[in-house]
Amino acid sequence: MKYFAGIGIIALVMAATSSCRSTKTIQTAIAKKDTAQVIPVVDHRADSMLYIKQVWDNIGKNHIDFQTFSAKIKVDFEGSDGKKNDFNAFVRIKKDSIMWININAALGFDAFRVLVTPDSVKVINKLNKTVQMRSVGSLQEVTKMPMNFTDLQNLIIGNPIFLDSNINSYKKDERTISLISLGVLFKHLLTVNRDDYTLQNSKLDDVDAIRARTAYLTYGNYQSKNGIRFSTYRKITVSEKSKLDIVMEFKQFDFNVDLSFPFTIPKNYKRK
Repeated sequence: MKYFAGIGIIALVMAATSSCRSTKTIQTAIAKKDTAQVIPVVDHRADSMLYIKQVWDNIGKNHIDFQTFSAKIKVDFEGSDGKKNDFNAFVRIKKDSIMWININAALGFDAFRVLVTPDSVKVINKLNKTVQMRSVGSLQEVTKMPMNFTDLQNLIIGNPIFLDSNINSYKKDERTISLISLGVLFKHLLTVNRDDYTLQNSKLDDVDAIRARTAYLTYGNYQSKNGIRFSTYRKITVSEKSKLDIVMEFKQFDFNVDLSFPFTIPKNYKRK
């Protein structure tokens, strides 16, 4: 079902976790020449870890906290069959509780309604007059990523996902800084803007070389609303045995407004 695959990606949603490792103190050595001199010996690893901690802390300051979120998203989706689909999705989220998604078909009529909670997924298919009840684990099958509700929520909101505090190294250029971390599931290359530490790219490579799963996430077109910097453009590519490409453009978005989550299953709809 082409739109259900799209649903999974829209729902794809790295809260910055735990603090960085402590830095080493700079040691000093005394060299004797004609007179005694104190010569500082620079511990480059300590300097690197201190810099990494500073970047980590600044990424954490950009973490988007909210109570409710709503958006209209234009989605372009291409699955492993090479067919391209586009649709509009209306998304509402109550933090850590409910994710509500309404998908419009090409002609503008309602096609699907989805309700995601931390432990379940319900999908009303208005085209076929059916309803599906699944565990939240079913989204992992659709998205090809080990997502839980919080991960999905963060991806939609624009917070980083799968960022581990085990950061091995970093690199930087004139515009960006990249942190390289090694977690239980992924090796993660996270790139942020050097000026404001907003997310730019996230590359996830599966630690399991046999599986060879890779995901690319791109963030762009930042807009500010109520002091929140929000990425209104996302591109997601997931590759394993097949490839999934998604582009999401947020046409409207809002935080912390009163929302409803209507989800009534018609009596004549069949369960699948």
